[in-house]
Amino acid sequence: MIYLLWTCIGILIAVLLAMGMKIYSMRKAAREIISQFAEKLTEDTNTLISVSCRDKQMRRLASDINRQLRRLRAGQLRFCQGNLELMDAVTSISHDLRTPLTAICGYLDLLRQTDDPEDIRRYLSIMEERASTLKQLTEELFRYFAASSSIDEFPLEEVNINGVLEETVSSYYASFKDRRIAPRIIMPEEKIIRFLNKNALSRIFANLISNAIKYSDGDLNISLSEGGEILFSNHASGLNDLQAVQLLNRYYTVESAGHSTGLGLSIAKELTEKMNGKIAVRFHDGILSISILFP
Repeated sequence: MIYLLWTCIGILIAVLLAMGMKIYSMRKAAREIISQFAEKLTEDTNTLISVSCRDKQMRRLASDINRQLRRLRAGQLRFCQGNLELMDAVTSISHDLRTPLTAICGYLDLLRQTDDPEDIRRYLSIMEERASTLKQLTEELFRYFAASSSIDEFPLEEVNINGVLEETVSSYYASFKDRRIAPRIIMPEEKIIRFLNKNALSRIFANLISNAIKYSDGDLNISLSEGGEILFSNHASGLNDLQAVQLLNRYYTVESAGHSTGLGLSIAKELTEKMNGKIAVRFHDGILSISILFP
């Protein structure tokens, strides 16, 4: 009986010792996590939290915290990139808006200094043209921010890409005629159906066609494949490789303070990616190609 009692006491002591070691190990791991977590928050490092104990729950806790740290770092990186983009955008917008404003102010001074009717008419004509440019720039900025603020709000539905593309191309008949462009369109007879937002898709096509009209040498090829890829291509002698690559960048414009802030393709890119599509620009042998794929 005494032997059994001592055996139970021995087992109890062993269990208490094991539990004590377990608690000590977990407290040590908790201290390691707390210390390393504070270090990761204050230092710019990509290292992850590690624990010395083998307890599954503590290792799972460290793994979950590491997962959240990776998300936090990704968010910080996006924030930094967005901040840099914003600074570049402010600089670009300031330059684009300042140029026509400076011209208007300059011609106002000249207007005050002359009584010649011919000079007055010429100065007023130039000021009107600069004011029109300024109005177009501000309108494009407004449309961009309006589109960006509503990107998360549109519903998705089954959309016939063929039909939307036909409607959008038809709406640009007058613009094609003015530029003497006869678009060549290739589409399959089968309807290409995707889960998209019709208005957003129409906006994408409209922006790509406007871009093609702007840079085209007089041609435009539009094709829709059975796999859901839409390709817009045209000769663009006014572009080079570097300019073509930057066309999707926000606020980039080939002709600074000319007739566009370059927001149209940026909006097309954001809308396409929001609907899980892909957009790419390619420039080869003087041909600008912009492809959109909705898998």
